[in-house]
Amino acid sequence: MAGYYTESNYENAVLQLLNEGLGYTYVYGPDVERDYHSPLYEDVLLPALQRINKGLPLDAINEAIYKLKNFESGSLLQKNMTFTDYLQNGISVKYFVNGEERSTLVYLVDFKNPANNDFTVANQWTFIENSEKRPDVILFINGLPLVVVELKSPSREETDASDAYRQLRNYMYEIPSMFIYNEVCVMSDMTTSKAGTITSGEDRFMEWKRTAAMRTHSTRPLTPSLRDCLRRTVSSTS
Repeated sequence: MAGYYTESNYENAVLQLLNEGLGYTYVYGPDVERDYHSPLYEDVLLPALQRINKGLPLDAINEAIYKLKNFESGSLLQKNMTFTDYLQNGISVKYFVNGEERSTLVYLVDFKNPANNDFTVANQWTFIENSEKRPDVILFINGLPLVVVELKSPSREETDASDAYRQLRNYMYEIPSMFIYNEVCVMSDMTTSKAGTITSGEDRFMEWKRTAAMRTHSTRPLTPSLRDCLRRTVSSTS
């Protein structure tokens, strides 16, 4: 069976799980008109932040977006840590009402009401920085690329999950700005599916085991290992 199951088949199965099983909106990267030098899904970001932060003026939202796009100089890890703080605690902004300066927090995710967030899954999402790259699958929450998934064909004996790990590391070098916003990296060759962060060595990527609930909902050809990994990844970021 695996010999006839291509990487494209596997990618489509992952997209189907996220779209039909987990409620993500699916977009095909080339169909989205956008700036290929920006890792953010900006058509979704602004309306999502306005919805989550009802009552705040546009100036406050725009300042938060400016901070999201313009990090102080530092390493990728330092920028990722700053973003993670934004994600967890909100972005401090100042704005004026009738000439009076006010300050508040702009929140990036509605943790209390998950349904108030926008969940999007994309494939063939081109991003240009040091070179042009297209990660296999990206999960956006409110326009923020929080999860990158790298898949390898289960039918190609010369590739495996380790090859997916090396590809993820290559992305961090070639398109580092994408990983400023990354919270979880997932790698899978159908047989093995693991998740880690931008600082994880390959030995620190952990495999999520099947649960009893997952076994009752297992559908081939998508492996229960990756199904469980993606479900837990979604819950950890939302």
